[in-house]
Amino acid sequence: MRRQLDRFTGKVTMYRMVLVWLAVTTAAALLLSLAGQLAFNTADLLASAVVAVGSTVVTSWLFALLFRVRPHPESSLITGFLLFFLFYPSSAVDDLLSVALAGTIASASKYLLAIRGRHIFNPAAIGAVVVSLLGLNFAVWWVATGVLLPFTAVGAFLILYRSRRLPMGLVFVAIATTIVVVRLLGDGSGMDLGGALALAFTSFPIVFFVGFMLSEPLTLPPRRWQQLTVAAIVAVLFALPSIHLGPLFSTPELALVLGNVVAFVFGQRRGIRLEFLGKRQLTPTAWELSFAPSRPVAFSAGQYLEVTVPHAKADFRGSRRIFSISSPPTADGPLTVALSVPEKPSTFKRAFLELEPGARVRATGVGGDFTLPRDTAAPIVLVAGGIGITPFASQLAHDHELGRTRDVVVVYAVRDNEELGYSDLLARSGVPVVLVSPSLPDDLPATWTWAGSGRITGELLESAVPALGSRHAFVSGPPGMVADIRSALRARGVRRITADYFSGY
Repeated sequence: MRRQLDRFTGKVTMYRMVLVWLAVTTAAALLLSLAGQLAFNTADLLASAVVAVGSTVVTSWLFALLFRVRPHPESSLITGFLLFFLFYPSSAVDDLLSVALAGTIASASKYLLAIRGRHIFNPAAIGAVVVSLLGLNFAVWWVATGVLLPFTAVGAFLILYRSRRLPMGLVFVAIATTIVVVRLLGDGSGMDLGGALALAFTSFPIVFFVGFMLSEPLTLPPRRWQQLTVAAIVAVLFALPSIHLGPLFSTPELALVLGNVVAFVFGQRRGIRLEFLGKRQLTPTAWELSFAPSRPVAFSAGQYLEVTVPHAKADFRGSRRIFSISSPPTADGPLTVALSVPEKPSTFKRAFLELEPGARVRATGVGGDFTLPRDTAAPIVLVAGGIGITPFASQLAHDHELGRTRDVVVVYAVRDNEELGYSDLLARSGVPVVLVSPSLPDDLPATWTWAGSGRITGELLESAVPALGSRHAFVSGPPGMVADIRSALRARGVRRITADYFSGY
């Protein structure tokens, strides 16, 4: 089941998945309105949707033109749909103008409310907050209704699962729901626990908020513990009774904006500008691309980088992609990423590989928790499939440069001996490598062992890796492979497993 879910969610990028589910929920709202199951007029829904989405897309394009950057259409569409679900559907001119203003403010926030090229606030949330402060309109989060809950719940789950942020989502839902339920039980209405829970999920935007807004990647901190902290803070602010402080009222959108400030303090506080230096072919189907950052980029070995490469006629995978960093975190060296290239690559990969030396691209930041233990005495096993060797290349190169020694075993599976990426680096590091490949290579380094052909199985790991059960396992590769190996490791007593899913890259 998990393997099928990984394959399904890995077919599209995060941005495309969010956009698709927002569009699905919008279509469901229109159909339910026509069927008399939603308490909003269909014409009002259509008018609000057209104005919210249209104003955001147009103003985003204008601001991008003004600041001489390429717009990101998917991001603009997502912001427009979010605003549509926040403000009460109406065909009244004043209401539509206020929604258009919220869309304009949302677009402007990406450029004007930004520090060093990185925007601070969730655009839809800050647009709603400013319009509310001006007294022109107020976000009512009408999407929080029972008939739309199945659509928002499925979408929220898939988004959080695809982004590996389910723990963050669960923290928010648990805290926010608990506070809301306690409030409802204590309001003197005589409501029972079941009724309070039902009301919490059908009248409060808990599910929509966490799945479609709190999860917005550009306004989240990079590490999991930081994300959990932000989720807890925002959940408390979200669920507390309305507080009036001057012109400010505690609202879900204000809770998110305040959480964005905390996240900004935690995270990479500027956008990353990269100059393309060149590329080299790692294997017949994999390339490594090198970049020179305009400023030093702080990251830990094993973390990832989200790169934006605007290009014409982008396919369904969009113009942003996440790559594990393959270079060690040195102050003066280039920053490198690696990618596999299938026979029919996406438009992103084609545009990425067609970059000319000197071309400039942007990255939104670094993140991830796929980092080795600080205690170098802790025994570990690194299991990689294909291009999944990339984060391990960064980690092993970093340890080698610093002269660190670890009790580490690398298990590396490839479909063809020619697909051994970073084999020179692995040999230079001197770590034991258990190779799973179709045939015994002609020149096997002294520290390598050929374990035969086929897949990495639990039996192979148990026989090839000394004291397997006592090791912290790190698994990197295609989602299906990672899911299978995680299960195999658990079955053999491995308690600590950290995974890096190369999904939709």
